[in-house]
Amino acid sequence: MGFLKDKGVIYEPADRVDLGPDSDEVYLQANVKAPRMAGLLVKVFTWFLESPILGGILLYFLKRNNLIHKLVSFAELQEPPLFEPMHPYNGSKETEVKCVEADLPPPEKVRHVVDCLQSAEDVSESPKPSFQRWTILDYSRAYTSGEITPRMVADRFIAAVRESSNPPLQMSFFINFSVEDIIRQATESTLRYEQGKPLSVLDGIPIAIKDEIDCMPYPTTGGTKWLHKVRHCTEDACCVKRLRLCGAIIVGKTNMHELGAGISGINPHYGNPYNSKKITGGSSSGSAAVVAAGLCPVALGVDGGGSVRLPAALCGVVGFKPTFGRVPHNGTLPLNFTVGMVGILAATVEDSLIAYAALSGNLSSNPSSMAMPQVCLPLLKSANYMSFNIRMARSAKWFDDCTDDIRECCSHAIDKLSDKYGWKTVEVTIPEIEVMRLAHYLTIGSECSNAIAAHQEKILAEMGWDVRVGLSVYGAFHSKEYLNAQRIRNRQLQFHNKIFSKADVIVTPTTGVTAYTIKEDALKTGELDYINGAALVRYQIAGNFLGLPAVTVPVGYDKSGLPIGLQFIGKPWSESLLIHVASAMQALCTSEYKTPEVFYDMLAKK
Repeated sequence: MGFLKDKGVIYEPADRVDLGPDSDEVYLQANVKAPRMAGLLVKVFTWFLESPILGGILLYFLKRNNLIHKLVSFAELQEPPLFEPMHPYNGSKETEVKCVEADLPPPEKVRHVVDCLQSAEDVSESPKPSFQRWTILDYSRAYTSGEITPRMVADRFIAAVRESSNPPLQMSFFINFSVEDIIRQATESTLRYEQGKPLSVLDGIPIAIKDEIDCMPYPTTGGTKWLHKVRHCTEDACCVKRLRLCGAIIVGKTNMHELGAGISGINPHYGNPYNSKKITGGSSSGSAAVVAAGLCPVALGVDGGGSVRLPAALCGVVGFKPTFGRVPHNGTLPLNFTVGMVGILAATVEDSLIAYAALSGNLSSNPSSMAMPQVCLPLLKSANYMSFNIRMARSAKWFDDCTDDIRECCSHAIDKLSDKYGWKTVEVTIPEIEVMRLAHYLTIGSECSNAIAAHQEKILAEMGWDVRVGLSVYGAFHSKEYLNAQRIRNRQLQFHNKIFSKADVIVTPTTGVTAYTIKEDALKTGELDYINGAALVRYQIAGNFLGLPAVTVPVGYDKSGLPIGLQFIGKPWSESLLIHVASAMQALCTSEYKTPEVFYDMLAKK
């Protein structure tokens, strides 16, 4: 197709681009030119796309019409490529934190983080919201007092999963879970509490694991019907090992969008995990759903393109993605190795902090890995948020590129922070947002295609039709496109570093739309809906492509009662500040939280 080469954009050097509020940089909205497809239509399109000659022509026009050629493929950039978003630590000091060594054992880090949280007396004096999910500390206190035991919770959990899997609910929270293994873990935890020797406050806490993360005794399917046949799970991932050291009960492998290659969460092999009418969001769909439904206070996901924060926002829970490299990636499927990392879905900001303390730190088996800064744990129990003087960067045209309900809700949430704590909003321009989305898409697609290339032809018939389309597109990216995408990564990092010299966090809505309705034709084939897809990931990409920490907090609902999330993006290694900011935001919204359509009370007194 060389004779059809398109003319690409010539980008001005990054250091010359005006990032001020009055910049003449044009905000380019997502220019998606691809109709929604599902059912027979997506099958026919897949057959055309996979044909040797016609497929090549279709792929050329898909890339051209969606501006990949103009903005990435044939663009001219002066920045050198940046292949991995590793961030050196600049030694900056944070306030209102307790710092511990990164290589401290997980139970020790969890013990330190509990000291940073509210005491039982503080909690009892707080106003009670109309709805709240049980937290890790709620479980721990109930176990310690003897009101309930981990074994009793395990029995309730098993009964709830069975009920939710059958009519009339017919949900698919889990791809795999073992009653025998759950009971074994819960019995051991109960015995430790009876002896007065729990391993940590995570002892006996049910935690679910996305089926992209190795976790014994389960196979790792990645949401497919075939991957576990060619890649065998032989031991726990590092993150799972750390949770086990703290006594957590690993309750199974949650549903996910197949290969993480989509954002709706619809899986034609395993079903929709949360609501029969609305998408859960993906790809960590099941992990978000089990937390939203009260089955677990914490679940693990993998965030490669908003795959933790996006479903967290759509399901009304907290989603937290630390700095790239802060949590070891060992034992996760190598589908997106420079943009993805383990993330946390939690009932509350405090629960995400406890899980983060357990998971974070160096990988001792890899001495060549980059040295990590200390893990700084925010002192939430004594925080005076009025003294923080937080500066929140807001790029107006980008921020407003969402539905009216989301824009109004998120703007109101920011106003609450300003009114209550005196925090300031700094107006900025973050340029080339759509360029970054396309460069990230090209990067994650290339990495996914590379990861399964050896098996793709053999197992094509076992894949969902939407994933087959995605893999056809991914396989059409070539080396110059990939290199240009990495130049754009370098360029965007320069933009963001400059903005962080003026602000502490960047604030955005988490998604551009709330959960949309699942159409019947998508359940068996999956669906292609790139217009909604672009809207869902609009605010997610910087966290993955640039390796920045980010957190989403539920701040309200749209007119249909569907959850809305507000996202804070931080500087590298600024997890403690992000948690402080998220906790402050949560405190102002908790009283308005609503009970989801499906909810199980694991600690109910009976």
